[in-house]
Amino acid sequence: MVVPLTVAPPSRAEGFYAVNNPFLVSGPKGFTEFKMLENEDMFIRIDFPGVPQDAIKVRIDPTKKAVSITADAPKEHKHDSAPRNYGSATGLVCKCCEISGLVSHMSDGVLRLHLSKTRASTQSPSCISFLGGPDREDRCSTGPHTFPHGTDPHDPELTGPLLEPHPCVNIGSDMAYEWKILPNGGLYVRVDMPGVPKDRFTVSVVNGRVMVTGDAPAVSLDSGGRFYSGEVAMLESQVSIPGRKIKTIAKNGVIRLIIPPL
Repeated sequence: MVVPLTVAPPSRAEGFYAVNNPFLVSGPKGFTEFKMLENEDMFIRIDFPGVPQDAIKVRIDPTKKAVSITADAPKEHKHDSAPRNYGSATGLVCKCCEISGLVSHMSDGVLRLHLSKTRASTQSPSCISFLGGPDREDRCSTGPHTFPHGTDPHDPELTGPLLEPHPCVNIGSDMAYEWKILPNGGLYVRVDMPGVPKDRFTVSVVNGRVMVTGDAPAVSLDSGGRFYSGEVAMLESQVSIPGRKIKTIAKNGVIRLIIPPL
């Protein structure tokens, strides 16, 4: 028999390394990351695990103040509980500028945006406020700035004892781990590891514990690469079985495992 592992906090006092994903063990934390660039453009990373490249839509609002995002992650396997739908928005919080350009790239369950802006015709000459920054207020100035207006992907507040649901999920599971006992006594497991290419997942079974790791390289202007690792299931007997006996489906930053019964 195969049983799911209860995803529990590690023994260390601070809890999970990253409250957005129980399997993340190193690298930038958080479902999103905002980075102000030297030219005052904004780089944004948003995790949308399970979403293919052709299933995301990014639009600049007619006001040129905001960008809306919708994304769909289909049921890739019959045992998925449901498809997932995501929705989000970001943009400017000032009155002096408007969004003038947008470049988006979607890969391995991660959306990366590069937003540029220009001065609005009737307002102040410079702005440093994108939605997602630390103050979320109207910050205008008369010249360039050096303030790193964005988010800290290593903020201690992103470590803790309780996991957070994905804030952008409108429909479907908002957690990174899903399991289902199969009629034959096997186990179906879905694990989100956004940013991991399909050839950088590994699955192993040692002493009856099924371990999954994922290596997500830094892409574009990411603050760094991410590494995931965790036990996702346990066999009734503490034995080792060949990993090839476990069927795996790795796609769009998600790995699915079909673990046969003993």
